[in-house]
Amino acid sequence: MSPLTIIIAVAFLLTLLIHCVETLSYAIRLAGVRTGKLAVSLSLTGILLLVSRTANMGLTPLLGGIADLAKKDPAVPVAGAYHVVLAASTVGTLAGMTLFPSFVRLFSRMVMHLETAGTLPKLLTGVTFDQLRHARSHLRKPRVSMLKSLRYHGIPNRLLVMNGIITGIYTVGVLSSIYAGYLFPQNSTAATTSSGLINGVATILLTVFVDPHLALLTDRSLNDESTRAGLSKIFGMFMLTRAGGTVLAQVLLTPAAYWIGWISGIWIPG
Repeated sequence: MSPLTIIIAVAFLLTLLIHCVETLSYAIRLAGVRTGKLAVSLSLTGILLLVSRTANMGLTPLLGGIADLAKKDPAVPVAGAYHVVLAASTVGTLAGMTLFPSFVRLFSRMVMHLETAGTLPKLLTGVTFDQLRHARSHLRKPRVSMLKSLRYHGIPNRLLVMNGIITGIYTVGVLSSIYAGYLFPQNSTAATTSSGLINGVATILLTVFVDPHLALLTDRSLNDESTRAGLSKIFGMFMLTRAGGTVLAQVLLTPAAYWIGWISGIWIPG
């Protein structure tokens, strides 16, 4: 197996897991509402997102390795390899959506046990084989009716569109920056290091415009039975637009790389 194939395979698997985990963070919020332990669930959500986004940093050397291989061998399909990695983000998001019903039940149990254990390390070290075996009883098969039941439930269209666009920008940020460094070798350092700025802006937009509205809906559901009943469908809409954002990232890859290369060139004298 060639080094390129190994790198792409590892990057694909990591990207799939990262996006699957980030999608399942919605399941923890819903579990917190159903158990009435919203603060505990939000803490677990923060831990889960921290782990996934830290793991995302480990992707950078792998993705940069593809560009380095292409510099030695022009036959290496850099853009094609990056599109394959981006496809993993869509697969991971869809996998998270498929696992969503099961993990809502599993996370509900986890939230309740965390209150008893007190700390996450105690919770994890206290897991027994019987408990792991019993976890199978919480698994649920996804149904087509889940998709048919999705409605807007009062969510503004612009919020869903914004969630998809921001997801697309966040998904393609690192890849487009590294690709720009390959396309514009004279500005490679400036282009490659711009990924943090791009993802930072996307994270700020997500935190300022999307998360507060989602938090408001989640908080409101604690006191409103009708909102609580439709909360899973609301999360379903956010997951769908998230999946759409990962598809949008495929379209943004090359234009974003050229835009980054152009912006990076502005700051280089001469």
